[in-house]
Amino acid sequence: MEGYGPETYGERIAEVYDDLFHPPTSSVETVEFLAGLAADGPMLELAIGTGRIALPLAAKGIEVHGIDASQAMVAKLRAKPGGNDIPVTIGDFADVGVEGRYGLIAIVFNTLWALLTQEDQARCVRNVAAHLTEDGAFVTEMYVPDPARFDRGQRIHVRNIESRRVVLEASLHDAENQRVSGQLIALEDGGGGISMYPVELRSIWPSELDLMAERAGLRLRERWGGWKREPFEATGWCVSVFEPARA
Repeated sequence: MEGYGPETYGERIAEVYDDLFHPPTSSVETVEFLAGLAADGPMLELAIGTGRIALPLAAKGIEVHGIDASQAMVAKLRAKPGGNDIPVTIGDFADVGVEGRYGLIAIVFNTLWALLTQEDQARCVRNVAAHLTEDGAFVTEMYVPDPARFDRGQRIHVRNIESRRVVLEASLHDAENQRVSGQLIALEDGGGGISMYPVELRSIWPSELDLMAERAGLRLRERWGGWKREPFEATGWCVSVFEPARA
C-alpha cells in the first residue's frame, strides 16, 4: 500500500481505537497469562499501543516497558490513569530499540504480522532474543493463517453493526507473498460520514515462526490454542512461549 509505514495504522486509528477495536480474545485472560510469566518484571511489550494489556499488568505491580511506532497511540496511553508511569520507546518494534534485558517480552493479537517481510519478522525475533534474560520468555499471540477466508483473493466482512454505525473490513490477499492489504471502514449516520483505517499484514505460519526462533537461538517451550491454555489444534489462535535454547 503506497505510503504505508510502521506508524501508519496507529496514527490513523488512534482516535477511535479503544471505541472501535475490540479484539475477540479476552484482555483479562491475556493479562493473567502474562502476569504468571512476568514475576516482578521488568517486561517489555512490543507495539504497546493504548495500553490495553500494559496498564492492567502495571496495576498488578509488574514493571512494564513498551515500544510503539505511533506517537498518537502512545498519547492515548499517556492520557489514561497510570499511563505516564510506563516507559515507552517510540520506534519500529522490529528494532527492539531498548537497553538492557527482560524476563518477559510479549507481542499480542497478531501484531507480529504488522512487519511486512519475512526478513523484518525474523529480525524482530533475533532482536528479542538479544534482549531476553537467560531464563526469560518471549510470548506471541497470532492467528493460524487461513487462506480459505478469502474468495478469489478477496474478502468483505461485517465487523460490527450498531443503530447508527456499520463497520466493515475489506481486504485483498496475496497468497504468494503471504500479504493482506485491508481497510477497516466505518459508515456512520447523522453526519458521521465514512472513515477508513488502512492495515497491511504479512501472515506467519507457526512452523515458520518456530524456524525464526530457532535461528535466533530460541526454542519453543509451550504452545496453546488460547490464553486459557486450551489445546493447540493448528487452527484459530496460537499462543507460543519461547525461551533461550541451552546447550
